[in-house]
Amino acid sequence: MVEVTLWGALGQLAGGQSKVEVEAKDIRELFRKLAEQYPGIEPWIEKGIAVAIDGTIYRDTWSKELPKGAEIFLLPRLAGG
Repeated sequence: MVEVTLWGALGQLAGGQSKVEVEAKDIRELFRKLAEQYPGIEPWIEKGIAVAIDGTIYRDTWSKELPKGAEIFLLPRLAGG
């Protein structure tokens, strides 16, 4: 089980929760379980969500393992140019 901080609009999509606990071994499983529990998050996952694990940001590295006790943040990708 890992504790995940949902940043910005992601928390609103999880019923207003800024932190959730999820049983997941890697980023792929984390995204799958979040989409099952909070269907409103799935479009954001498809657009791209950055995952910060202990201060390192991972984008498109879905096989990255989630260490127990790690600080995990999910951040919506920012559009810009």
